Amino acid sequence: MSACSFPPRFTWGAATSAYQIEGATAEDGRGESIWDRFAQKPGAIADGSDGRVACDHYHRWREDLALMKELGLQAYRFSVAWPRVLPDGGGQTNDRGLDFYERLVDGLREAGIRPVVTLYHWDLPQALQDTGGWAVRSTAEAFVHYADVVSRRLGDRVDTWVTHNEPWCIAQLGHATGVHAPGHHNATEALAVAHHVLLSHGWAVPVLRGNVANARVGVTLNLVPAYPASPSEPDREATRHFDGFFNRWYLDPLYRGAYPVDVVADRTREGHLVKGQMPWVRPGDLKAVSVPTDFLGVNYYSRAILRSDRVPEAENHPRTVPIPPPEVLTDMEWEVYPDGLRDLLNRLHQDYRPAEIIITENGAAYSRGPDAQGRIADRRRQDYLHSHLLAIHEAIGLGVPVSGYYAWSLLDNFEWAFGFAKRFGLVWVDYASQQRTPKDSALWYRGVIADNAVAATAIDRVSA
Repeated sequence: MSACSFPPRFTWGAATSAYQIEGATAEDGRGESIWDRFAQKPGAIADGSDGRVACDHYHRWREDLALMKELGLQAYRFSVAWPRVLPDGGGQTNDRGLDFYERLVDGLREAGIRPVVTLYHWDLPQALQDTGGWAVRSTAEAFVHYADVVSRRLGDRVDTWVTHNEPWCIAQLGHATGVHAPGHHNATEALAVAHHVLLSHGWAVPVLRGNVANARVGVTLNLVPAYPASPSEPDREATRHFDGFFNRWYLDPLYRGAYPVDVVADRTREGHLVKGQMPWVRPGDLKAVSVPTDFLGVNYYSRAILRSDRVPEAENHPRTVPIPPPEVLTDMEWEVYPDGLRDLLNRLHQDYRPAEIIITENGAAYSRGPDAQGRIADRRRQDYLHSHLLAIHEAIGLGVPVSGYYAWSLLDNFEWAFGFAKRFGLVWVDYASQQRTPKDSALWYRGVIADNAVAATAIDRVSA
């Protein structure tokens, strides 16, 4: 079977985040995070669970490191828990917390696996939330101090740094829809949050460069390519609106030093801004936000299809968003659409020209567990990964500078508001016993890494 080979220096890895896997939330001086507090709210988490134990990675990291080595991972993207390092968000450093990440980094380097650090993956210290959280400018300042503390300690062994994971989720899910911590419902506040997160990124970049020799610094965005449900003007307008608020609201400040004018107008019409004014944006902020970076991290899972609610009178038939058949939906009810990743990557390259793109997350939730022999034949996840790798290969062929791929996720874990009900892992975790079992997709991925290539023909989709 013919194969699609990737560039010689292409990096293969997997990703996790601290709150989703570490557990040990009250050990060794760790402070409370907004997710510790949020998970205790009745009804906030679908299965009533929380991250107090999660995958117990804090105690089992050596076992997890052995799994990474067994799978041949070349890099591991993980996040540092801010409240484990600075329990109050600032002030006194918790050396026991930093010691944990130092041991993990040293273990990764010993195993020949590149450590890639994400500084913020949503677990803000509750002490900072109590003084306003990301809605206030002082939290951006506190983030820069935190970035300085961590990079001074680990910067001699870690050269690749992601400032933030998915600012859209931080702002919208945490502060507009309220389904993530801290659970607010204020669309205007969410705009201020988005700005302060981006500002903290811009302020942190030169600090990381100053502390880390040969630093490679970027930010990770969750991006969703948008397609109109029909060629009609209302549907195209709905698509512009979605793309502007979901994608361009973050890409434009980072790469063009400005918020998109059309989306500012949209927010004003909707009543979320007054006369298009954003008082939280101060002179010089957008110059700081648009500081050059070494790469853009891209998290991709699916596409969006947009239908306008405004149906022209000239049309006497309704437009509906096509509903995919069940076999192309993941357990998150997200459509499997690998062409969207190719389209997204090409669009980023054409419109924004990031120096380098890293796929920092890509994966699928499927619940398939062990059979009677203990095997986890998760063929649908394998198919998902395979088809998306083919899309990346095609984008590289179009000239897009994609340099690496990190599967989400290494382990089944605490999936935020869904609790433990959704399984994205390459490795099955029995939460009662904490036993780890590599799934078939993990063994397949090991072969991809070893070959630096995937089969040119997509796997036939099967039920699994």
